[in-house]
Amino acid sequence: MSPPSASPDPALSWSAGAAARPVVSFGEPEGYDERMRARPLGVRVGPRTAAAAACLVLGLGLIGGAVTGSWLTGDGGDSPAGNGFTAAATLWHNVPVDRLFPPTLQGTGAGPGGADRTWTRIAVAPDTKCADAFDPLLHKALAPVGCQRLLRATYTDATQTYVTTVGLLFTKGDSAAMSSLAARFRDEHLDRRSDLMPRPYAAKGTAAAGFGDKQRASWTLSVLTDAPVVAYSVSGWADGRTVDSPQPAADALRSGATSAPAQAGLGNEAQGLADRVERRLRQTVSSATEKPS
Repeated sequence: MSPPSASPDPALSWSAGAAARPVVSFGEPEGYDERMRARPLGVRVGPRTAAAAACLVLGLGLIGGAVTGSWLTGDGGDSPAGNGFTAAATLWHNVPVDRLFPPTLQGTGAGPGGADRTWTRIAVAPDTKCADAFDPLLHKALAPVGCQRLLRATYTDATQTYVTTVGLLFTKGDSAAMSSLAARFRDEHLDRRSDLMPRPYAAKGTAAAGFGDKQRASWTLSVLTDAPVVAYSVSGWADGRTVDSPQPAADALRSGATSAPAQAGLGNEAQGLADRVERRLRQTVSSATEKPS
């Protein structure tokens, strides 16, 4: 995969007007399978009773078939999980990027030792496909669920010492595909491999101008199963220093971790921002599925 050929558009930074900001998009989901089986009768019955029971079973079968058909086509959908996945797949029509990537985020207790953090958004990438956004092997690992759209934003801390890119990859995968990918990442620990890191989003004229591949220090990646979304973040120093041994946030946050990213709190930066953006995504989906009282 070749490096990006175009520089980030400064017009899409935190100071840009609302008209320049992209909207959130999700992939189209597929439905869910379900089977309804009648229980066997446990007692001997007469002919009339047997006939009545057969009609009842047949009626239940027809109703079950209709319900199954509505699940397969996405209608009905009283399951909270099914409703949430469907809502996540259609929110891109009317949810602005500020809803998920607000200009500022508060990280109460998110820093090392429970210190508070405040992050300011300094750049918003245009919503795009996934070309050049991931290292080649990560791009290959995510291929089974496809790429519907990608949103990214870069934040800095209050001292502008650190920079962190947060991303939401909206996939084309259905619930089964997302669950399968999540299981693979979990079982094979793919989210901790340094050759499967997401790439940062830099923007000229910001604290993240020098935030490239060699500046990546810590990262986290989560494959969601209740929405067609892969959430991730990657952090580094704002002064553009290179990092020889990047460390996944989960390891950098462990007690006694002595790596440079861990000591600097860059694992906290990556994990803290990823958690809060993912939380906002879930809140947005929840609001969309709430029934009027």
